Amino acid sequence: MKITVEISLYPLHEAYEQSVLDFIAKLKEHPSIEVQTNGLSTQIFGDYELVMAKILPEEIKKIFESERAVVVMKLAKGILKFENK
Repeated sequence: MKITVEISLYPLHEAYEQSVLDFIAKLKEHPSIEVQTNGLSTQIFGDYELVMAKILPEEIKKIFESERAVVVMKLAKGILKFENK
């Protein structure tokens, strides 16, 4: 089953920008998912089992082990994209 995840990372310190950019870069290292970003959040498109059982738990755990942060996610069944035509 394919899913779309909208995820936002809010590090609880003043130098938050680099933490967010590093998190996005780590997500983009996974070739089996598609990652799109904008100024407010990151969208992840991929297989449910891979995203929810492997990639996100691993990457979020790394964040929580290194700093205090809040992670907010929205999940949707299917690949939800609006293509500009």
